[in-house]
Amino acid sequence: MLSDEELLRYSRQILMPAFDVAGQRRLKAAHVLVVGAGGLGCPVALYLGAAGIGRLTLVDDDVVELANLQRQVAFIQDDLGQSKAEVLAARVRRINPGIEVRAHPVRLDGPALTEAVAAADLVVDCSDNFATRFALNRACVGARVPLVSGAAIRGEGQLSVFDVRLAHSPCYHCLYPEQGNEDLTCSEAGVIAPVVGLVGSAQAMEAIKVISGVGEPLVGRLLLLDAWRMQWREMALTPDPGCPVCARR
Repeated sequence: MLSDEELLRYSRQILMPAFDVAGQRRLKAAHVLVVGAGGLGCPVALYLGAAGIGRLTLVDDDVVELANLQRQVAFIQDDLGQSKAEVLAARVRRINPGIEVRAHPVRLDGPALTEAVAAADLVVDCSDNFATRFALNRACVGARVPLVSGAAIRGEGQLSVFDVRLAHSPCYHCLYPEQGNEDLTCSEAGVIAPVVGLVGSAQAMEAIKVISGVGEPLVGRLLLLDAWRMQWREMALTPDPGCPVCARR
């Protein structure tokens, strides 16, 4: 049930006939795992927390650095040297004290990662390296948990939803093989600040759509952003019948 305070807090969402109280209840009942508390993770966590996701788990083993402040909008100068996950969790709690927010300032891998994914209703990948993305994908496929994947660098971004509960959905490995992909970081290639906000906000929107059951998530579709021309392009994605991760789902 939603309290009177919650009905008022989320009234602008509840007003939409397709969303209504039922959609808000689904958000309240959901547990979302956000991996990465940087440029993408900040808008994802802030918007999901404000929207009323009942439980958020934020994972990041990094600390706030001066170069982060250009685009990681949840952090301020006074946060330098502190855990990103813990600072971001505190910011979300200040926005919405009525939800549960947990910070994990550690790197999840192996059984810990598998357990964390299995405990969630949805995972949002806001990481910045292929190793983490592939590990998250394998865990999500194994646990049959939908994955909202995003990436941003320079003035470019991409976004998709992988939900192997659906027969027509590929997984992340169908799109990118594990061999032949090298990490390209923002510290090497650069990034313009608003592009991570655009992609992160879109990830939050996709998460809300998947959880609420309202709208058409980006399953089987890859959205590509060229921020310098402000163009969004869409590519169709299909499952790889030979994918070693999801072909035997």
